[in-house]
Formats: sequence, structure tokens, C-alpha cells
Amino acid sequence: MSFISTPKIPLKVALTVALLTSMLGACSGNYTFESNVKADTAKQYFSASKVKIFKDETEFRSSFQYLGLVEGEDCQKEQHLAPPDVINARTQARQVAFLQQANAVIFTSCVDIETKHCVAQVVCYGKAYRLGPPHEPIEQ
Repeated sequence: MSFISTPKIPLKVALTVALLTSMLGACSGNYTFESNVKADTAKQYFSASKVKIFKDETEFRSSFQYLGLVEGEDCQKEQHLAPPDVINARTQARQVAFLQQANAVIFTSCVDIETKHCVAQVVCYGKAYRLGPPHEPIEQ
């Protein structure tokens, strides 16, 4: 009777090869991604990043056009929720400014407001501007 001897592979090497094979196999799949975020919702969400905050008009290094007043608010609806945040209120005001085709805003004030609908609320007010390229008029 003859026995065929097979080479012995160390357990560590066998496990490593098995792990690497399964990892490489997982990378070769054809995956799809689904999200509940719609393109226009994402555009609105990121719109605030397109509106730069300035201290006053002297910081403008280009022609500019005043577009109007904007405001944003943040409301703490219930006692156990996070308190209102000035950053959220300012972000909302910048989103409103973007809808007015502004690319700059100067905040004039943020105030705490008492209201029946919120445990606490903060509202930020600002002026929206459209800045043009330096030393060129703004296209109307």
C-alpha cells in the first residue's frame, strides 16, 4: 500500500490565502448605490457654501449689488432637544441669500426670540449681495 503524501501548509498561510481571496472576490462585485437625497435637495443643502460671509462692505474687492435682507432661524422644539444654534440660523440665511442669487452676505445681528412654538429660538438677520469680478460691473 502506498500513500500519497501532500505537502503540509501552515494554518496561518492557509487562513491568510483564504482571507485575501474572499476580500478580492468582494471587490469584484457590481454594486449600486441608492440614496434618499435628491439632486435638487443636495443642491439646496450645499447652497450656503456658495455664499461667503463678510464683516462689512469695505471687505468687498469688486463691484457689488445689494439684493435685499435675509434671515434664518433655528428652533428648539422640545426641552430634550438641542438648543438653538447661531450657526444653523446663519446657514439657513445663507441658503435664502443663494436663492436670491447672492454670493455674499453681511450679518447684522442674531437675537434670541421668545415664541410659543419653540422652547428657545435664535434668528439671524443679514444683507445679501451679488459680487462681481474685480473692477468690472455686474451683469444685470
